[in-house]
Amino acid sequence: MTIARVVGTVVSSVKIPALEGTKILVVQPLAPDGSPAGRTLLAVDTVQSGAGDAVLVLDEGNSSRMILGNPDAPVRTVIVGIVDEVRTGGVA
Repeated sequence: MTIARVVGTVVSSVKIPALEGTKILVVQPLAPDGSPAGRTLLAVDTVQSGAGDAVLVLDEGNSSRMILGNPDAPVRTVIVGIVDEVRTGGVA
């Protein structure tokens, strides 16, 4: 799992049946300090996140398909949580 920021939305007039009713978002993985880290990804949203949200992203096909409840869905990446706060370093 990684932390990412939602940076865009994918609009598609036609989707394969396994993805009908889902929202696909563009997410930018983040380093622990909040700076961009790596290339953007497309992810199926399962938590009603939106532009600017920090999110938890699962980027593993079998687990993603299990979360969607469809073992045959052509999905690798899903958003599984919205991040409220990130703490790093010593004891608080």
